[in-house]
Amino acid sequence: MNDVIGLAPWLVGFPLIGAAILLLGGKATDRWGHWLGVLASAASGVVGFILMFRMIGMPAEERSVDHHLWTWLSAGDLDVDLGIRLDPLSLTFVMLVTFVGTLIHVYSVAYMDHDPHRRRFFAYLNLFVAAMLTLVLADSYLLLFVGWEGVGLASYLLIGFWDTGRPAARENAVAAKKAFVMNRVGDMGLIAAMALLFANTGALDFATTLSDDGVGSLSQATATAVGLCLLLAACGKSAQFPLQAWLGDAMAGPTPVSALIHAATMVTAGVYLMVRSGPILEAAPTAQLVVVLVGAVTLLFGAVVGTAKDDIKKALAASTMSQIGYMMLAAGLGPAGYAFAIFHLLTHGFFKAGLFLGAGSVMHAMGDETDMRRYGGLSRFLPITWITMGLGWLAILGIPPFSGFWSKDGIIEAAFIPVDGQPWRAWVFGSVTVLGAAITAFYMTRLFFMTFGGRRPRWKDNRHPHEGSPLMWWPLVFLGVGSAALGAVLGIGGTFTTWLEPVVGHAEHHEPVLPVPVIMTVTILVVVLGALLAFRMYAVNVVPEEAPRGSVLTRAARRDLYQDAANETLVMRPALGLARVVEAGDREVVDRGWAALPQTVSWFGSVFRRAQSGYVRSYAAGMAGGVLVIAVVAWLVGGLGGAQ
Repeated sequence: MNDVIGLAPWLVGFPLIGAAILLLGGKATDRWGHWLGVLASAASGVVGFILMFRMIGMPAEERSVDHHLWTWLSAGDLDVDLGIRLDPLSLTFVMLVTFVGTLIHVYSVAYMDHDPHRRRFFAYLNLFVAAMLTLVLADSYLLLFVGWEGVGLASYLLIGFWDTGRPAARENAVAAKKAFVMNRVGDMGLIAAMALLFANTGALDFATTLSDDGVGSLSQATATAVGLCLLLAACGKSAQFPLQAWLGDAMAGPTPVSALIHAATMVTAGVYLMVRSGPILEAAPTAQLVVVLVGAVTLLFGAVVGTAKDDIKKALAASTMSQIGYMMLAAGLGPAGYAFAIFHLLTHGFFKAGLFLGAGSVMHAMGDETDMRRYGGLSRFLPITWITMGLGWLAILGIPPFSGFWSKDGIIEAAFIPVDGQPWRAWVFGSVTVLGAAITAFYMTRLFFMTFGGRRPRWKDNRHPHEGSPLMWWPLVFLGVGSAALGAVLGIGGTFTTWLEPVVGHAEHHEPVLPVPVIMTVTILVVVLGALLAFRMYAVNVVPEEAPRGSVLTRAARRDLYQDAANETLVMRPALGLARVVEAGDREVVDRGWAALPQTVSWFGSVFRRAQSGYVRSYAAGMAGGVLVIAVVAWLVGGLGGAQ
């Protein structure tokens, strides 16, 4: 490994240099800058493949290498080193980010072909990739935070990319701001966690803080506080309850941005943080339970919202929220769930990228229309998109042998394992994962058949939908193959879980409260039933072109279960009220107080100025009066002293 470790900084270096050239190169790079962006991401992927290939050939106990770069900060006894950690967990993310990210770059060449600001778009894509790679390769929480904030910045720039010259430009800018602000709320959790870790361990590098000595130096209360702070950070970045409201609005960005955020970067960062911080969570059972609760709530929350969305991108966004909930739940299960959380993250990266890019292909064919009620019958016009999205649909349903089955089924089985002798947790959380699988089958089948099925097309104008250029459908083909086969390749024989063991540890085998064949059978059965119900409603029956009023739950789901209203009532309005009080205090007390000070001085000056008449007799009279006052005071003081 030593002979290739010097390549590691180029994982971040290539896309970072690409972003810099594209941002600073000006119009000279307009004609070829997009290909530079593709090349930068692909070069990083090649370096990642070389490093991973070398690590696979190493003994398991040696598959963790910290590569020191330089000393970042030195002050007294404090030395902050900048370094890269290469291990199975970080390299798994490297390959996901670079491979899927490069496919999205290629797709974007055609998708953004007529955009006058395409060069800037690719600069932001490269920045996004560089920031995410910094996050997952960091050997300390401090450097991880740099990547964490870089991802937040890049997402803000990309979500609001179309902030001028379009009918919804203002809404796009507001959506970008909403994502940025809500993520800053979560970031405060990561800052607080770092402060607690540094105060108790004197370090922020993983080698110290996550070691037995580092974790052992934390009391259970401190470990719980750190775990909950890290969870707050993860909730913001991975759109978990209660900080998930930004995710649907983030669909304002170009569709390749949605694919990159949901599949390879941004929302996966929270899951990475939880799994990387596993030793801390294991020292804090209460924090672990809260992680599982948050994952379970978000899993169902996103699934319910997804059933009522007619906007194809927002339906997929709700799906991402739900699937990340599965991963978060698994991350809270300890060693029994870590590997499956990352496994599902990996397979999800392929089929969700394929679904989002497929949605972009549909929108491209339909004049940027996103309402699925204006689609229908597109399988005849977009056969490649139909087949590749079909593979992604079967994968996310968890139908064997497609990829989602191997990863999500592992999470469901792990959820049914009793924890700390508490079987109720296994029954509750296991049932939630099965219910989530059923709802997922319903809303994803609804999406698939509202788009491609139906007895007749539902669009009104004279459109002629057709496939995009090969630059758009070849990435769909690669992602479709991954959706179909990646899970089996890595899942059979426990290949992937064995690969991650040096980082997440060996998952001791505990029996679920139900036999595994029973869990698997029940899960597949409810998935099939959910899919059949949606098939009947949206493929067999005629889909109304206008959304019916629906039930109370349907109307609530269309409004994201009133999460925005709750945030406005509980957070925004009280904060605005407090801001008004502070502003009034600043204006009435501080500003007027400072304004009154020179007026007071001026008044005293005007009073004393009157004594400056310029006449000697006036000054003499003043002096005589002063002497008289002094004499009277002296006489009174002397009289009082004598009386004592």
